[in-house]
Amino acid sequence: MKFTKPAISINDQLALLRRRGMVIADEPSARHYLQHISYYRLRAYWLPFEGPAPAAGDHVLKPGTTFEDALALYVFDRQLRLLVMDAIERIEVAIRAGWAHHMAMTYGPHGYLDQAHHTGPVKHAECVADLVKETGRSKDTFVKHYNKTYEDPTLPPVWMVAEVVSLGALSKWIDNIKLRADRQAIAKPFGVDEKVFGSFAHHVTIIRNIAAHHGRLWNKRFAFTMIVPNSPARLAVAMRGADRRYLHNTLVMLDHLLMVVAPGNEWRRRVVALITSCPQVDPVQMGFPADWQGRAAWRVVV
Repeated sequence: MKFTKPAISINDQLALLRRRGMVIADEPSARHYLQHISYYRLRAYWLPFEGPAPAAGDHVLKPGTTFEDALALYVFDRQLRLLVMDAIERIEVAIRAGWAHHMAMTYGPHGYLDQAHHTGPVKHAECVADLVKETGRSKDTFVKHYNKTYEDPTLPPVWMVAEVVSLGALSKWIDNIKLRADRQAIAKPFGVDEKVFGSFAHHVTIIRNIAAHHGRLWNKRFAFTMIVPNSPARLAVAMRGADRRYLHNTLVMLDHLLMVVAPGNEWRRRVVALITSCPQVDPVQMGFPADWQGRAAWRVVV
């Protein structure tokens, strides 16, 4: 099938939106946002306001839908991404530290390079090859100093590697550790089972990539979901009845891990405040159970 859709001007974009039923009271403002955000990016935020169309391929907005409604969802999603990235940053640093410390203390500074501590020689070789590329691209002073000073091993010790390896690659390193006891030792400080921890590390890599590239997050349906934990009980209760394909469970786990690495933080309060401040947001579309505000996991002290 050949792509034949033409590019359309902002004037035509405005006319198209009005034809589909959108109320545009402040045209200069709408024109500004279409120019600086783009029609294509904003269209994801008026999709929730679409109603049944009379013909296949047509689009009709529900009566009373305003440009400001879509813009409010866009701003909400942006603020949500910032909150999610704030949490992931702190948790990611803690995961790096936990992996590096355990591997160094258990197997030595370069024990991570020994395939005997990992399952699957092919997977381990791929991890090492990726790491060679990542350290080769690194401009960090400590990496340059190591390469200039030492010839053997060619790669830096694990605590240096932990500073340059990507989160996605790190999740593979952890998943590929041979002994469950080692994986469990890394996961234990975070208060979850190693299988839950490993699946979350992989899942949160996807979340991080979406957020870092300014992608839509609030009602995104994820292909890879994290394992729902059986313990601690508060997590199991919080996730009961939630749609695991959407963001709710991710937010619950981020809050749990943040309370481990940054006790007393205000992140949960900020998330709840953001969700309740935007009337255009339906938490159910984020995978939230209907009674989410009454659950202990989302309760905040006023």
